[in-house]
Amino acid sequence: MSSAITWRSSALPIVGLLLLGAMPLTFAVIRALQLMGVVEIMPPVAGSVVAPVAAHIGSALVYATLGAFQFSVSLRHRWPSWHRLAGRLTFVAGMLVALSALWLTFGYLTVSIGGVLLATFRVVVGSAMALSLALGLSAILRRDVARHREWMIRASALGLGAATQMIILTIGEILTGGPPGELERAGLMGLPWSINFAAAEWIIRRGRPSPRRRLAAVSRGSRT
Repeated sequence: MSSAITWRSSALPIVGLLLLGAMPLTFAVIRALQLMGVVEIMPPVAGSVVAPVAAHIGSALVYATLGAFQFSVSLRHRWPSWHRLAGRLTFVAGMLVALSALWLTFGYLTVSIGGVLLATFRVVVGSAMALSLALGLSAILRRDVARHREWMIRASALGLGAATQMIILTIGEILTGGPPGELERAGLMGLPWSINFAAAEWIIRRGRPSPRRRLAAVSRGSRT
């Protein structure tokens, strides 16, 4: 019974992360097919940003898929070697997502108040995601699993900002009856990252042991 409960508790975050990531990844796949000349649905990509767009799409597919399974406690305990290998691939993919996003930020920069504001949001988020991944790697190299998990949660939340953006932008268009202006769109694009980061911090703090539990663990350790 306990193993079944553990599996269900591990499966829930995987399914949730995969469903959340599936929304922007659907458009990413369409864009990839367009780059390969298979379909012509979305607006064309300028030649100067084809490379970062391709890198962003490919790394996002790997990061969103493998990254979801990294949060499974059951998989981590049953197949630790698989978790380590997938973790390395997820780290590389996540770094490529963050760095290609920064590249694309300057490739699509619009010199206006809304454009500069949106670019600022993207630079901050892309840099924060890369930093979170780096600190997560540093933590696991020190065998600090708790801190590693926390930094990876933050990186995942920032990386999934595109999914929350789709939801917020859709709600915004419904409420206003049309697409927002450039400045309003920048605000609506920045809001989802704040929501995701706040949710990540809530999950992290909820998972930390309470002061009473930490004191009890210290007491048990001192008696052994």
